[in-house]
Amino acid sequence: MGYIMNFTHIFMHSLSDVLGILPFLFISYVILEYIEHKSQDKVSNILVKSKRIAPLFGGLAGLFPSCGFSAMASSFYATRVISLGTLFAVYLSTSDEMIPIFLSEGVDLSFLFYILFIKFLVAVVCGFIIDAIFFKNRQYSIRIKDFCECEKCSCHNGIILSALRHSIKIFLWVFVITFVLGILIEMIGEDAILVFLSDKGVIVKFITAFIGLIPNCASSVILSKLYISGVIDFSSLITGLLVGSGVGLIVLFKMNKSFKENLYIAVGLYFIAVLTGFLIQSIWY
Repeated sequence: MGYIMNFTHIFMHSLSDVLGILPFLFISYVILEYIEHKSQDKVSNILVKSKRIAPLFGGLAGLFPSCGFSAMASSFYATRVISLGTLFAVYLSTSDEMIPIFLSEGVDLSFLFYILFIKFLVAVVCGFIIDAIFFKNRQYSIRIKDFCECEKCSCHNGIILSALRHSIKIFLWVFVITFVLGILIEMIGEDAILVFLSDKGVIVKFITAFIGLIPNCASSVILSKLYISGVIDFSSLITGLLVGSGVGLIVLFKMNKSFKENLYIAVGLYFIAVLTGFLIQSIWY
């Protein structure tokens, strides 16, 4: 009976987590469908003209306590509406469940803003550097049509219906992954993670970065609780939170055709977070 109750709890919790991204998915696909049918050339021109400041807006968008913007950014990057640097900026600044957890624990607001400022600063700086290396002066080729053909989309049925179809399909995919991850986390248990991280020294940052990579709101919850409990220090907290892009990576791996590129992005996030963690440790202590 207990297993059934846990199973039901994980199912409902996963559903509530993923429902929050559905509006973001729908809005992003409406925008993508509109670009494909109405103004692809205009958007391409705007993209080239605004590439110098795009990571700034990406960093700001990610600060909102929701993984919906990271899911939206993944959709936009997969179709090349935004640049790689902007995608990284959104991922690195995404807060997910960290803000409500800290607020519920009575953490000082100035400390919370300090964390957000660090995440924003790292996100924007890395976004600009990545775009300077990979974007250069060339124009991204928007690939919405390729995505529609791959998904066998019936775009002739109208923008809204097509966007709704895409949204539901990605939503179900994300839900299944989130549900499976929820079961695995329940089997491992947060207490086991606490014990494992105790007295691990330098390795802790590599572990917290790995926890942050888990494409689920549980990662930011676990990291926040680990810090509040005194198990990890500030630099290790930042390390994990920088990687935590919510369900963004799930959407990216589903939508972006190149598995190798997706893997490079995930590994890049991981090492940016770890290096930043060690940098903060050297400054903080």
